[in-house]
Amino acid sequence: MDSFSGKRQLFLENYDKIELSEKTENGGSAGMEKEYMKLPVVQELAAAKQTAWINPKLQPFSEVRQEIGMAEIDDAKSRLDRFAPFIRKCFPETEKDGGIIESALRPIPEMQEYLEHTFHTSIPGRLLLKQDSHLAVAGSVKARGGIYEVLKHTEDLALQAGILKPGDDYGKLAEPEAREFFSQYKVQVGSTGNLGLSIGMASAAIGYQVIVHMSADAKQWKKDMLRSHGVTVMEYESDYSEAVKNGRRQSDMDPQSYFIDDENSVDLFMGYAVAAKRLKGQLEQLNVVVDEDHPLFVYIPCGVGGAPGGVSFGMKQLWKDNVHCFFVEPVQAPCMLLGMATELHNKISVQDIGLTGLTHADGLAVGRPSGFVGQVMDPLLSGEFTVDDKWLYEYMRGLLNTEGIFLEPSACASFEGPIQLLKYEETKKYLKEHNLEGKLEDAAHIVWATGGRLVPEEEREKYKNTYL
Repeated sequence: MDSFSGKRQLFLENYDKIELSEKTENGGSAGMEKEYMKLPVVQELAAAKQTAWINPKLQPFSEVRQEIGMAEIDDAKSRLDRFAPFIRKCFPETEKDGGIIESALRPIPEMQEYLEHTFHTSIPGRLLLKQDSHLAVAGSVKARGGIYEVLKHTEDLALQAGILKPGDDYGKLAEPEAREFFSQYKVQVGSTGNLGLSIGMASAAIGYQVIVHMSADAKQWKKDMLRSHGVTVMEYESDYSEAVKNGRRQSDMDPQSYFIDDENSVDLFMGYAVAAKRLKGQLEQLNVVVDEDHPLFVYIPCGVGGAPGGVSFGMKQLWKDNVHCFFVEPVQAPCMLLGMATELHNKISVQDIGLTGLTHADGLAVGRPSGFVGQVMDPLLSGEFTVDDKWLYEYMRGLLNTEGIFLEPSACASFEGPIQLLKYEETKKYLKEHNLEGKLEDAAHIVWATGGRLVPEEEREKYKNTYL
């Protein structure tokens, strides 16, 4: 029995011994549990079935009240532009892009044909891959929000200390004197893997002491890579939420420490949202129009919710009702869907309905969602899909064989969206109600690839030969 199967078996053996009050930590009483268990979608989730859910709280964009919006996204983009000279010096791989960390958007017609043929479905319109899997520095979508928040914290400290003045060339922050200044400070984060990589590698490059608190689901190679960059890795036998809780507690006790909170950080969220402004130019270069007659569908793997929430938030600011955003989660860890469908958000976990939270999609192995993200997405998210782990490897092999692109299994969850869009009654009803049925041939579908570039070759071989 492999370690993953062992963890799952141990959970199942012990779950029934846990008192209900422990299972529903912050999730309400037994009476509340009975109420949310009556919801059909929760019953499907509890049975670990592949599911499609359409968000009943989705609103026309003109009716959505927002405390944050395009002004905050523009501010985040400007900050990233200011830091470009620094990034170029610290990470030579960004030289060709002038210190801007961005990924390619590319059509994947052969993969589209493969999916249609293999899964007996139709994907009308163009299928595109957003390759955040290949972002510089961290090799995942976390290079957006994670690195952005590290840079914002760095700017705040440098301005406060007088090391940096408005209008300065930020490249000066890569000098030894600046590194010595930052070395007196700590940065800490809780992670299942990719966020830890982005925070760890960026923070270490600046000169911070870095501590990454990693859950049991984190891959060993990610821990090893962090340690090779001088990052301290704290390992936990428990899940993501516990790693975050411990990291936050330890950081709060140290006045020189800054904790990056994937569950509640507005800065992190804004860093992800900048992706939309960059995407706009890429779509124009590919002659992809987004308007009422040319809808855009976007499918993003979801863990705690920060990255998909921020990316979707940015796109809704730009394209409003013409973009339709869907999250995709593993059947054993559909925390965001559960939180939004029950309206309990972070007050409920997947363990409360008998799921393990254990999945081969390590980056999505989260039991309790971000309440902040869930509430922001309440009026904006079109819906969600859940996917069985076995398909992650099939999609991974399909993309590699057709387009020559490698993604880690977590990133492949997004392919479930375009495959299933025309198969579920719920999604067919959504298309009809939003007057989209006759526009699908002119639609674009973006599958958001969230990680994979840094996966070592030996791990890739394991993934290629994994069949569930």
